[in-house]
Amino acid sequence: MSAAGRAGFGAPRWTIWVALFAVYIIWGSTYLAIRYAVETTPPFLMAAARFLISGGFLFSLRRAYGDPPPQPAEWRSATIIGVFLLVGGNGGVVWAEQFVASGLVALLVATVPLWMVLIEALRPGGRSPGARAATGIVAGFVGAVLLVGVNPEDSGPMNVWGVCVVGAASFSWALGSIYSKRAALPPSQLLSTGMEMLTGGTALAILGSLAGEWWGLDVASFSTRSLLALLYLIVFGSGAFGAYVWLLRVAPTPLVSTYAYVNPLVAVVLGHLIAGEALTFHMLLAATLIVGSVAFVSIARDS
Repeated sequence: MSAAGRAGFGAPRWTIWVALFAVYIIWGSTYLAIRYAVETTPPFLMAAARFLISGGFLFSLRRAYGDPPPQPAEWRSATIIGVFLLVGGNGGVVWAEQFVASGLVALLVATVPLWMVLIEALRPGGRSPGARAATGIVAGFVGAVLLVGVNPEDSGPMNVWGVCVVGAASFSWALGSIYSKRAALPPSQLLSTGMEMLTGGTALAILGSLAGEWWGLDVASFSTRSLLALLYLIVFGSGAFGAYVWLLRVAPTPLVSTYAYVNPLVAVVLGHLIAGEALTFHMLLAATLIVGSVAFVSIARDS
């Protein structure tokens, strides 16, 4: 591939588009898988098992292929990223999906690119979003506010808490994503991903222990559907996470952030068609505001 064809990219374009497709489709389907997984398994321990298994496999594989042992500074960076992305981000999502419909959760998580623009603007030496992008950010968060306290399946207080936790999880994911762009990590993206999964999975296991999940653990009560959903998350969901982390390091941020246009739509459609989740005009209006604002902000920032 010519230098011009790779301008702005750290890898061949076709590999980037394959990774984007995995993030678009597979990651969008993980919201429904999480909903099924937490039906009968404790959320934090389920997420810990998912990332410890996947992370252990990736880390062992790359070390077997000759990647050098990570340095202490690299482990420190991986731990910070793992906590932000997998504990604050994914941990919040899996806990909330006990109470909130998977499609609604996906719509709230779609605000991550908006949080990233705000964080970039507020950090020292950051880039101001500009008037048009700022308008898009406001519109997106208006859409998110429309969803607060609204769940067609349950309008109780736990739903409100769940929605708030997803909002905090989205902010945590944005912080981790931005930090990972400048963090000291091994040259091998797969090794780095394995390290982040191991550290994040360990932190999730500790969180599950603090939440008392071990005390009520009853493996015999796990349904076949929950176990199959967990297997899907381990194999496919973690693969999509690896693709996302890799894309953050080799592709322009605006291109990577386009996953936020597709993921919520995939999640909403699957949740409605497979799980029978309600699809109301209220949700469609919020979806239009959120997804449209993310697209508008990306276009405004690139122009």
